[in-house]
Amino acid sequence: MKKLALLTAGALAGGALTLSLQAFADKEASSPLPLNELRTFAEVFGRIKQDYVEPVEDKKLINEAIKGMLTGLDPHSDYLDPEAFKEMREGTQGEFGGLGIEIGAEDGLVKVIAPIEDTPAQKAGVKSGDLIIKIDDTPVRGLSLNDAVKRMRGKPGTKVTLTIARKSETKPRVVTLVRAVIKTKSVKFKLLEQDYGYVRVTQFQEHTVENLAQALQTLYKDNKTPLKGVILDLRDDPGGLLNGAVGVSAAFLPKDALVVYTEGRAEDSKMRLTAKVQNYARGAADPLAKLPAGIKNIPMVVLVNGGSASASEIVAGALQDHKRAVVVGTQTFGKGSVQSVLPLGNAGGIKLTTARYFTPNGRSIQAKGIEPDVVVEDGTLNANDQQPLRVREADLENHLANPNGDDKAPAKPVLKRPTIKPAAPAQPAPDNGKDAPDESSSREPNPKADYQLGQALNILKVQQILINKKGS
Repeated sequence: MKKLALLTAGALAGGALTLSLQAFADKEASSPLPLNELRTFAEVFGRIKQDYVEPVEDKKLINEAIKGMLTGLDPHSDYLDPEAFKEMREGTQGEFGGLGIEIGAEDGLVKVIAPIEDTPAQKAGVKSGDLIIKIDDTPVRGLSLNDAVKRMRGKPGTKVTLTIARKSETKPRVVTLVRAVIKTKSVKFKLLEQDYGYVRVTQFQEHTVENLAQALQTLYKDNKTPLKGVILDLRDDPGGLLNGAVGVSAAFLPKDALVVYTEGRAEDSKMRLTAKVQNYARGAADPLAKLPAGIKNIPMVVLVNGGSASASEIVAGALQDHKRAVVVGTQTFGKGSVQSVLPLGNAGGIKLTTARYFTPNGRSIQAKGIEPDVVVEDGTLNANDQQPLRVREADLENHLANPNGDDKAPAKPVLKRPTIKPAAPAQPAPDNGKDAPDESSSREPNPKADYQLGQALNILKVQQILINKKGS
């Protein structure tokens, strides 16, 4: 009788839900709710409450249902509880506590898209494409991305152990990391040599455009004469804020040039973002107003690789389509979808995919990425003399398809791009009693040690030679 009473109560609750949903459906006649499926949801909810081996709070069941509803859509949609929502906002502001890893979902597991530079993860040798299978003693399979992030973040100074599978290795790798306050440096810069500047964007954050403007002004000042070329390094940049991508592109493009446009179902998801101050400035002042005029025309190379994602791909695609820069490196990640963060009444929010990105010439970035004009491998070869495997958007479970059916490189490219193989590694320098810098844990710009960077600098010099010949 007790069981029958519970079933009856569940049926009554389901009936009440049905009446409520039916009333709402009547108001939304153009898009009726799937009442049969919602009845099934109510039935499953009642069964769990009644028969599960242990009591479960209603809040937990509803939260898990919401998570499943979102994570089942694509790898980038997710539910953010109030704590995760706060952490997400802190991340875009350039400071948060954790390890410094950009991650994605794959077959119920967690894959590393890219480690953030100068963080515990990057210094410990975590690489793009690594598969995280355990966090401390907790298997990752079945955890949502949000749960995985929660377990990896924590109080600075505390330790966390990651068990990592790497496709080029037969045994899992176990690394213990010490959590730190992650203060990501959005823009780094240096004069590679006289007349040639280097700017690296590690992540697109709130202050990226201002930092880029300061970097370019300093490079011109330090060089004492106008630069003859600049390299924009977007390798392993996992993306970030859209207005940052527009601003970085606007620094090198003519005013009002189209940077990116988006297409989605809702009207407010359809945007055309051009190189004008309203699309990238955080305030009324234009952070790019004082840039040297020559920055719009000097020869330029953009460096990319499989860890360049989202906002990085927007910049590379815009500069490539406008023939403003030569894109050098390897094919990018292919994250061409727009996530809108929508706040909820519980102080949390949802991260929902609402549109796709397109380059100025109408190319969809989704599951395809940006193909370099000159393919240059990074020189990190494994034992089989093959380039290390990288996870890309097209490898992720439930990824959105490319609307142009362009998920793979074209079988018959219009222009065959040259592939430059890495030269033999340089001989080690003689021991001078000092510890040599660890090249694997830091990307200090050095054209002699960084093969891709060296080739990019050579391309700039060739462009300058051609300009001089044309001028004479």
